[in-house]
Amino acid sequence: MYRVAEDFIFDWANSSKGALKVMQAIPDAKMEVSIVEGHNSLGWLSWHLVSVAGAFGHFAGLQIPAPGPDMKQPGTMAEIIEKYEMVIEAFNKEVASLTTEQLEEEVPAFGGMMKRGQLLRVVINHQTHHVGQMTVLLRQTGLKVPPVMGPTQEMQ
Repeated sequence: MYRVAEDFIFDWANSSKGALKVMQAIPDAKMEVSIVEGHNSLGWLSWHLVSVAGAFGHFAGLQIPAPGPDMKQPGTMAEIIEKYEMVIEAFNKEVASLTTEQLEEEVPAFGGMMKRGQLLRVVINHQTHHVGQMTVLLRQTGLKVPPVMGPTQEMQ
């Protein structure tokens, strides 16, 4: 749980930087790659990170410019990345002004109530989970895996 805005900003910078590197490693021709047919693809996972950021931001009372649930996934990674970069900046801007008291406030989330600072931790955890899935798919597809939380095996 975050009690100080700067702590989220620091973690978000690292988390979003890694997610962005992974998205940038996905060529348009590989956007539909998934572990097995019918599962989440690289493109879907990327778009999911963009769109869910808006929902989480909404729960937290933040103005995050993300697509609604009915907006179709763009056809190129460049379009997804452009939207994701807007999400990165919006979280930086919106969270920077939150006070400790605001981070401790309960907000509606997932059918219940949660402290805003706890919800912001969920944003990071959720993104980390999906970036991990994406790095596995990149490797299984034979694409270069960028360093997300340190050097990759290929870099050592």
